[in-house]
Amino acid sequence: MEVKDRTSSPEEGHRNPSEMKMWQSFVAGAGAGLINVSITYPLQKLMFRQMVHGVMPRMAFAQLKKEGVRILYRGVLPPLLQKGISMSIMFGGYESYGRFFISNFDINPQLAKSAGAGLSGISEAILTPFERVQVLLQDQKYNSKLTNTRHAVTHIWKNYGITEFYRGASLIVVRNSVSSIFFFFAKEKAQSALPKPKHMWNKLATDFICGGFIGAALSTFYYPLTVIKTRMQCRLGGQFESPKRVFETVLVERGRNIRELFRGVHLNYTRQLLSWGIINAAHGLLIMLLDKTNKTS
Repeated sequence: MEVKDRTSSPEEGHRNPSEMKMWQSFVAGAGAGLINVSITYPLQKLMFRQMVHGVMPRMAFAQLKKEGVRILYRGVLPPLLQKGISMSIMFGGYESYGRFFISNFDINPQLAKSAGAGLSGISEAILTPFERVQVLLQDQKYNSKLTNTRHAVTHIWKNYGITEFYRGASLIVVRNSVSSIFFFFAKEKAQSALPKPKHMWNKLATDFICGGFIGAALSTFYYPLTVIKTRMQCRLGGQFESPKRVFETVLVERGRNIRELFRGVHLNYTRQLLSWGIINAAHGLLIMLLDKTNKTS
């Protein structure tokens, strides 16, 4: 099966709006997020145990094995919802914001696309509550206190209020906005440099490799930021500590060794390589299917 080159960018969308409707990118992003979480959630939970408790992979695996399959997917609903919606915002927002800037302002197209990517990342921060609840449900110290997603949301709302859902939001804004800009920029450069795929399987493989390596590299770069964010969100109630203070606390606990902030990074790199490969390939595939369906309807 041959495929046409449908490299997505706001600039191309502005030149030829019929090539890809914006709603397709929103829907494809949501589908890619759901597919990704369903496959990679166990790895995410294993990495979480290393990140928060500083344990070795074997010990983290032993904890999960002892807890059983029922507990393994405990807390999967928040990331399913969060990732589905966030990927919809990321890909769809990138298209929408980029086209808006190009259509309404006389600015460099590359600058418009960068602004669109940054704003799409910032927009994702509204989903912080999903990430917040996921962190609490993955932490073993809350296994008996918070039974499921619904119970966790109700408990937080009644006892701490809405602000508790947004603990760690400042770091999420920074992480999402910067990583979105670099992801779309690197993706565009990679797609321009690589030969255009002529068949569907070639395109899927190219999308998987590009998305996987770009996502893994970015997640490794801001891994310490994720460690601090996760540590902030593991606390339920009490004073909201600044990222700087939490960073200093974690650093002291780990012997003031910066390398210790990267504990679990190898597993994280592997998971992100798989995760972003799946997301990018699934998004490209779903765009093709939606476009084909739209043309035949």
